[in-house]
Amino acid sequence: MPQITHFKTPCPEHINSQILQMVVDNLTDISMVAIPPSNLLYNVYQYAIGFEVHLYLEALNGAKGIDVELIVATDLDDPEQVIGFLLYLPVKDDPEACGVAYMAVHASHRRQGIARRMLREMVGRYPHAELTCAVAKVPYFEAMGFQVVGVRATQVLMNTRDHGSDGLMALLDVAPIYSSLEVRQIHTYLLQKNGKRAMLDAEKQRDRHLDQLTRKASEFVRERLGEDAVPANGPRLRLV
Repeated sequence: MPQITHFKTPCPEHINSQILQMVVDNLTDISMVAIPPSNLLYNVYQYAIGFEVHLYLEALNGAKGIDVELIVATDLDDPEQVIGFLLYLPVKDDPEACGVAYMAVHASHRRQGIARRMLREMVGRYPHAELTCAVAKVPYFEAMGFQVVGVRATQVLMNTRDHGSDGLMALLDVAPIYSSLEVRQIHTYLLQKNGKRAMLDAEKQRDRHLDQLTRKASEFVRERLGEDAVPANGPRLRLV
């Protein structure tokens, strides 16, 4: 069984670095873009989403005006080794509610109930919990007590209750990351390496992929909730 630790303040650097490596290694699974490694834009999203998680980890100090909490699973035999993490955002004005931002389990420790343990820890603190996932993962989260309540972009919206919270959840505004100098430098390098046509093709592939995921999620939710189902309300979001 893993050791489960809950953080509401910044955690040690060796934990942060392992979490960020896990984000980079599991980008396709944890990102709503779900971009595959074969796409030439993959490195752009690795940097951008890694930096987003880095900013959320920094926000544990309270300086960014965002409520962030973190659950970390470590190996009992090697307490320094992070084998899973769950980063979630409490909802303001609703002490029972939270939303999952990112979750991952190390490839070598999957199918051992680690995600279940971390989610159980979170729901024990915030019983009105929300997350989004790919259509294929819906049965997994249903087995943990979540139910389908709507659709959000490319993913299915799930909740431990049949409705979202009416509270306010603060999110990082990630737009500046994608327009940052670092992202522009990565894109320029990829352009020089692969050529303009190949990069344009990569963008088209990404856009088609996103359209397919969005359509698949919408169709699944309509089938599950009925053609006339009204999209579920979630927490009101405030970008910071």
